Amino acid sequence: MFSRYDIVSIYNKFKMLRIAVDFDGTIVENRYPQIGNPILFAFETLKMLNKKGHLLILWTCREGDLLQQAVDFCNENGVEFYAINGNYPEEKLESAVSRKVDANIYIDDRNIGGFVGWTTVWNAIYPEDEMVEQPRNIFKWRFNSKRTKR
Repeated sequence: MFSRYDIVSIYNKFKMLRIAVDFDGTIVENRYPQIGNPILFAFETLKMLNKKGHLLILWTCREGDLLQQAVDFCNENGVEFYAINGNYPEEKLESAVSRKVDANIYIDDRNIGGFVGWTTVWNAIYPEDEMVEQPRNIFKWRFNSKRTKR
């Protein structure tokens, strides 16, 4: 797992991260082949990462109709991905091509220790803009006072 220093160093170098995100158990509760309920803060965090210019790649074992259902569900919830199970939108899956995508960060529930949660993901990428969980499933952003206002 990347430390905060590693993630900040990569971000400072490129100003954009390629982030591969699993679907079942990460964006939604794992109810494969059905689509589970959204995991708390998943879509809010993904939308903010998109807004900040990062390239989001949906990286999932789903294929065919099940994959399309996952893509449609994400689109209905306001998240569009740069690529689906590939490094770029035009890439076609072939048996000779690895499904492992080239990304700076992989967000997956199959990490050692399991999925860390979307608040932890955000705070690891943007430690200066801490997302704080609030009662009644409402969240707010705590911005570093050293940040310049636009």
